[in-house]
Amino acid sequence: MQNTLKLFSAGLLAGLVALTAGCGNDTEKRPSGTLISISAQGEASQVPDIADISAGVVTEADESNAAMQANAEQMEKLMKAIKQAGIDKKDVQTSGINLMPRYDYQPNRERQIVGYQARNTVSITVRKLDDLSKVIDALAAEGANQIHGPSFSIDEQEPLLAEAREKALEQAKARAESYAKSLGTKVRRIVSISEGSHGGGMPRPMMRAEMASAKDSASTPIAPGESSVSVNLELVFELEK
Repeated sequence: MQNTLKLFSAGLLAGLVALTAGCGNDTEKRPSGTLISISAQGEASQVPDIADISAGVVTEADESNAAMQANAEQMEKLMKAIKQAGIDKKDVQTSGINLMPRYDYQPNRERQIVGYQARNTVSITVRKLDDLSKVIDALAAEGANQIHGPSFSIDEQEPLLAEAREKALEQAKARAESYAKSLGTKVRRIVSISEGSHGGGMPRPMMRAEMASAKDSASTPIAPGESSVSVNLELVFELEK
């Protein structure tokens, strides 16, 4: 019984020592100097490498079935043109199919349906920007009478985000050093870092075209410009004398 009590006492003492040591470490890690919160933003840009466009077919007829049938026939030609342009199936998605009546509005008369309009639109991602003009021209030549876009973007953004993140961090460090110098202190360490939402820069103007056919003499001019991303950081620095 006495041996058991000694063992228990020794174990309790070891636990108390470990607990005390742990508390000491927490106290050591707890900031003791002045804390300063810094917001910083970094931005990086590059030429975009993909473009999104939408293309559609609008047809009209006296009867709804006729409008849909004509649309389906023209849309089938358009889908073949997309495939021949080298666009992968995963980069083509139907974005809308609509059938709407057309009305004749006359004063003092109840409106009457005079026909129907059918619309089918697909979204297309072009991954070879050198082929973008060719794709747009091919769509128009094969019956697309509505084309919207392009909207340019960057496919793999993480390397660019890493560059923006590094710029934001350097900016925050420089601001913290400036505050420390003004206060007669120095930066001891970074206490915390929080990353906010990523920005994609200002939106680019989108081309909108409604055409019946493409001209053989000219190709659609495209200027991709640059796309940018930004990273917002919130950092807390500890200052000390």
